[in-house]
Amino acid sequence: MARKIFVSYKYSDTLVQDLNLYEDLFFGKFKIKTTARHYVDKLSEHLLEDDHIYKGEDDGESMANLSDSSISSKLGDKIFDSSVTIVLISKGMKESYTLEKDQWIPWEISYSLKRQTRVGKTSSTNGIIAVVLPDEFASYEYYITWSFECGCRWLNTPFLFQILRNNMFNVKKPNRRLCDGKWVYTGDNSYIQSVKWDDFVLTPSIYIDKAIELRDRRDDFIIVKTIM
Repeated sequence: MARKIFVSYKYSDTLVQDLNLYEDLFFGKFKIKTTARHYVDKLSEHLLEDDHIYKGEDDGESMANLSDSSISSKLGDKIFDSSVTIVLISKGMKESYTLEKDQWIPWEISYSLKRQTRVGKTSSTNGIIAVVLPDEFASYEYYITWSFECGCRWLNTPFLFQILRNNMFNVKKPNRRLCDGKWVYTGDNSYIQSVKWDDFVLTPSIYIDKAIELRDRRDDFIIVKTIM
């Protein structure tokens, strides 16, 4: 069954694993720098043939001169018909000296979580997946590490945008235990679940179907839809 998927990402982030890409120019082929945007192109190779992708941020696109209504119109057009949002987590996804409300990804997540009404039709809240890209050293450890002592993975959620953090480990009735002074959760503990890129591309339908299942069970979670 075809799904309409919106992809949120930081276009210019180069702190990602090299995909060994070349561009044809007049004088021959030249190697180009891999960015998070190139991983969006790779996604289409792994999804079902009739899945449709809506892309987020454009190259160098600034929010500086856009009003809230302009942002609403732009994102509403892209997100309204989608049922799942894939957020590409990358090492340089956040602009350190720019407020979160002035960056695209938090707005894209917010609109993915909100219901919109257009021409008598109302959209549903999207299911959301955080797909973690390997960094320039082919490592995921900037976000995901493994604890042998606790037998679980740790997610570096403070690294993320606030709206992402708010929708992780947000199940209303958590199944959890303490280990090494931290909570260890089991089961469906987050509305937005995190998966490594390498795992996602092996079986994307499993993760997309899971996101849709969690969307249909959204009352089990404390969902935050606004940018803080």
